[in-house]
Amino acid sequence: MLAFGAVVRVRATPETKRAGIAGRTGMVTGFTTPSVTRVAVIGSVKDDHAVAVYFGDNADVSWFASDLLEFVSHGAGQEVTVDGVNKKMIRNADGTWREEYFDNPRKGPKPWWRFW
Repeated sequence: MLAFGAVVRVRATPETKRAGIAGRTGMVTGFTTPSVTRVAVIGSVKDDHAVAVYFGDNADVSWFASDLLEFVSHGAGQEVTVDGVNKKMIRNADGTWREEYFDNPRKGPKPWWRFW
């Protein structure tokens, strides 16, 4: 299942070999509708759906037709945090997420009017 945070491998096809990314492993970071966003997509987009994959070696993501990606794992242990929030989401091995509270050093003081 291709979901946010999933680890995927790029299938070896003529398009991915030409791009030099066949066999690479990365993490799914998002989804889009190429007809609206006009992103460059590797592969043939049949259902107007593209998947963003981050390979970790630069700040850019590559967009793929979903049939060019194969699921590797759910990426257990990944953590997602948001500045100013004292809880984090941690990925479980089965793909679900769990919340944990922690002492976030970036959490600022509450405004005088906020009671929660």
